[in-house]
Amino acid sequence: MDFNLSEDHSLLKDMVARFVREKYGFETRDKIIKSDTGYSPEIWAELCELGLVAAVLPESAGGLGGTGLDIMVVMEELGRGIVVEPYIATAVLGAGLLAEEAVGGRGPGMLDDVVAGGKLLALAHGEPGKRYNVGNIDTRFDGGSLTGAKSVVLNGAEADTLIVSANGPDGLTLVLVDKGADGLSVRGFKTHDGGRAAEISFDGVKVSADDVLMSGADAEAALGRALARGTFAVCAESLGVMEAARDATLEYLRTRTQFGVPIGKFQALQHRLVDVCLEIEQARSIVLLAATNLEKDAAERDRTVSAAKSLIGRTGRLTAEEAVQMHGGIGVTWEFSVAHMAKRLIMIDHHFGDTDYHLKRFQTLSAA
Repeated sequence: MDFNLSEDHSLLKDMVARFVREKYGFETRDKIIKSDTGYSPEIWAELCELGLVAAVLPESAGGLGGTGLDIMVVMEELGRGIVVEPYIATAVLGAGLLAEEAVGGRGPGMLDDVVAGGKLLALAHGEPGKRYNVGNIDTRFDGGSLTGAKSVVLNGAEADTLIVSANGPDGLTLVLVDKGADGLSVRGFKTHDGGRAAEISFDGVKVSADDVLMSGADAEAALGRALARGTFAVCAESLGVMEAARDATLEYLRTRTQFGVPIGKFQALQHRLVDVCLEIEQARSIVLLAATNLEKDAAERDRTVSAAKSLIGRTGRLTAEEAVQMHGGIGVTWEFSVAHMAKRLIMIDHHFGDTDYHLKRFQTLSAA
């Protein structure tokens, strides 16, 4: 297998890397996470103008690719800058669902506005008390109204439109709910890593036939693909964060001195950093495998994605711990980027299921 990126993917990678390097420095990010919105409308508009939303959508829906490698290339570079823009919520999850072939109602017409940067989306799927058991949905859709609650919805308060999963007359149903709808209650909050999420409740929210995206088997299959893409996206993001933390640690070991020599000369620290490098390369291999399997049948796709997520969680925790410990006290200060990287790596482990959850899921899928 050729592990080298194609020319198109190399150009995409370089473009995103240059944007993050020039437009999304640590000070810029710090201002954004302290703002009221938790993201920058100006930065988001530039990301859309560069075609980064279209890059992770299939050509059949007017996108530029939408393959696992497309998602991997973009998310890895956004991870290097620990970017907090609502990319996963809007581009990977929301727009990905609107791009499904079976989607109906006003979904297809909304997609162009999302790609152009005119609308933010969020997938409201997880529910209070359910932890990672995403298949058990209590939210109800009776054909005309929506009642229930959703928990830890990524960028739920910032979204212009929610894509909500519910049990309806035809089984699982995905419906659109616009911000400000009567009966909709949204409580946004900051997450530990600088991102945003929301607790959302629906009290008889009116839903028209045009708001229904899909239902039944089509909805189940589309939601499965969306969750697989979201899980894979944070795996790829974690690679970028880990490599940024590794590079920052290597630079610190080269410049910090003790007893008149750089601490990077100490063999014990060299061995620890080499272990981190080896683990990151192993994680990269499983993420590449997941990228190639993302378009395969559901069983193979989910098995590989779970293998990647489990390994990414373990490697991310190791990288975070070693980066902080080798930096010493400065590694836990909020004014230093490594502390933000460490928090993001730990939070990624809890998005879409943690290490233990995906290890058990991998075992179950492998035995089937």
